[in-house]
Amino acid sequence: MASLRGPDPSAAAPASPARRGFLIGAAGAGFVLAFARPGALLADPAAAVAARAYEPSLWCRIDADGIVTVNIIRAEMGQHVGTALARILADELEADWADVRIAHVDTDPKWGLMATGGSWSVWQSFPLLSQAGAAGRIALIEEGAKLLGVAPSACRARASTVSAGGRSIGYAEIVRRGNLARSYSADELKALPLKPAAERRLVGVDTQAIDVPAKTDGTAIYGIDAKVPDMVFARPKIPPTRNGSKVVSIDDSAAKAVPGYRSSLALEDPSGTVPGWVMVFADSFAAASRAADRVRVEWHSDDTAQVSEQDILDHGAQQIADPAAGATVFDDEGVDAAFAAADSVLERTYTTASVLHFQLEPVNALAFEKDGRWEIHTGNQWQSLILPTLAKALGVGEDRVIMRTYLLGGGFGRRLNGDYAVPAALAAKALGRPVKMVLTRADDARFDSFRSPSIQRVRMAFDPDGAVTAMQHDASAGWPTQVMVPAFMPKGRNGAAYDPFAIAGADSWYTVGAQRVRALSNDLANRAFRPGWLRSVGPGWTNWASECFIDEAAHARGVDPVAFRLRLLDGKGRNAGSAPNAVGGAARLAAVVRRAAEKAGWGGPLPKGTGLGIAATFGQERDMPTWIACVARVRVDRASGAVALEKLTLVVDAGTIVHPDGALAQTEGAALWGASMALHEGTRFVDGQVQDTNLDTYTPLRIGDVPEMDIEFVASTEAAVGLGEPATTVVGPAIGNAVFAAVGARVRHLPIRPDAVREALAGNRA
Repeated sequence: MASLRGPDPSAAAPASPARRGFLIGAAGAGFVLAFARPGALLADPAAAVAARAYEPSLWCRIDADGIVTVNIIRAEMGQHVGTALARILADELEADWADVRIAHVDTDPKWGLMATGGSWSVWQSFPLLSQAGAAGRIALIEEGAKLLGVAPSACRARASTVSAGGRSIGYAEIVRRGNLARSYSADELKALPLKPAAERRLVGVDTQAIDVPAKTDGTAIYGIDAKVPDMVFARPKIPPTRNGSKVVSIDDSAAKAVPGYRSSLALEDPSGTVPGWVMVFADSFAAASRAADRVRVEWHSDDTAQVSEQDILDHGAQQIADPAAGATVFDDEGVDAAFAAADSVLERTYTTASVLHFQLEPVNALAFEKDGRWEIHTGNQWQSLILPTLAKALGVGEDRVIMRTYLLGGGFGRRLNGDYAVPAALAAKALGRPVKMVLTRADDARFDSFRSPSIQRVRMAFDPDGAVTAMQHDASAGWPTQVMVPAFMPKGRNGAAYDPFAIAGADSWYTVGAQRVRALSNDLANRAFRPGWLRSVGPGWTNWASECFIDEAAHARGVDPVAFRLRLLDGKGRNAGSAPNAVGGAARLAAVVRRAAEKAGWGGPLPKGTGLGIAATFGQERDMPTWIACVARVRVDRASGAVALEKLTLVVDAGTIVHPDGALAQTEGAALWGASMALHEGTRFVDGQVQDTNLDTYTPLRIGDVPEMDIEFVASTEAAVGLGEPATTVVGPAIGNAVFAAVGARVRHLPIRPDAVREALAGNRA
């Protein structure tokens, strides 16, 4: 049975986006399969492996006992990513799944970029893991053939065994007796034959996820479980504002009565990550938490202590009103002319509230210096992003900081931002001993890099025949990428840089004539808090606006919403799609719309107060679209305005499905998260802080609220794309449209609260 191994910095390695040479070389009692560093001696694979010339990533190791260990650079946070990636490689390798292990690695530079998010893991890794597996399979067949005394062409590999006629030899024996050393140039590797999809034996076939047993028997180790001898515990005092607070004074006289309390310290942070933080130290977390409640800190804060949610939305509205502001993603010629000449124009504004992450495991970190190197023990999604910040905070080179890998008790984008590791590191440096910092639930909420509130204006122009001639979508929100990794921002058609994750989704696959998509950075939001990536990021708001608007446009033209969408999903022009990831383009989106409507009984009779709403999106990004449609069935109480979500019908075309059970779980989780944000979650930013800090007032979807779900995946051998987030993006607008279908109340703000439904019913927001 395949199994999950703990962190092993010395083990062999995983993924690289680069086109490098490839090595199979001896390493100890086994062989490693690795991409080669440019300039590595491909003529001598063993020497190259011995010289560790396999940057940036080493993929897997085959031991003398035949165990295949696949090294995983992606964070495991419940999505079973290790299982999916190992299945891809093992399938091409023709390995026996029972012999497969996975190992989550630490931030040694040899592993290259480490980031887990954006539904990218399978999509990015599939081609390279397949090539690596194929190279290993061919080498094993060739070497097995020598040992069997037959021609390689007479052999086949299956379940870690090479067979020819009635004779066979296992991979373990080949590793022990043979010489697998091989090298391939980048072109040779690319030309290696991959198995036809019909011959895959692991990809697309269900199995229990490797990480499940340890998570269910309690042996799995999360960041919050990390410990070392002689560590002290810390809980922070969170300042009144994220960016503009300074410590004036600390009074810990009351805390001294808490047994185990040690001291309090105002952090000096050269990286600027945690300005105004005070750490409270004790011999246990319980003592640190009690003491922190008694420590009194006086801060001086800047003007962001007065900023509110409405201030941010008002500022965004002002930005949208300025036609010269922002960056343009699409800006076709003739947009303004089409609107000027239109027979009619429809314009609507949509807003979304701040949304917290509230992952089950509050953020935490353990930090200490050992043998001249700083070790950070924590669960993290984007280690490569925070390492330079940690080095700056500690005043050392990046080569002196390493992050040890742990399971994540929920990520959802919160742990892409590793800011929580910085105060632990600063505290450890100040105290000269290991510091384990844990945030309480309320601390975690106040320090969250939450999803920014957003405001969007969508306009559509129609000719006298009702045909769409132009569309414009403007979106203003806080930009996480601008705040944390501005180098990731491309430039728009007008030369202005923009956060692609904050506008993705608005660049839709509908054919709408001349199109303009404009992204605006809400600088007030960026200054008042730290906008973060939250599951699906921008499409969580852009699709709310675009799919509700499409519905409104359909009703405004007197056309059925499904028919209206299909009319615009013609797959022409830039919406035709292209290889390798978007083959079929908008035609595939149209197909899932048709199928979802069919499955949900679109157009059939429904009880009074009950309605169906449809939405269709491509998930995250145009260059890796996951085609998805959702029909929501809701029942609305006209008197109270309460919305009961009865059923979600989703049809998904994500290309090749690697791990069906994991894919279903991901889609179910994403859909329920979308439902949660549509009806149950959401907070407000008040006086420089989020209003809700615990689960008594912040109320994500409960078990009793879970609707019936009918999820179907389109059978496909096209490129495998992402599944972690797409369903999140489609559920909210489907619910909003269903509310309108049920009772005629058009709501344009997320979350959908009963009072907003009642207000819409009263016609106050028509």
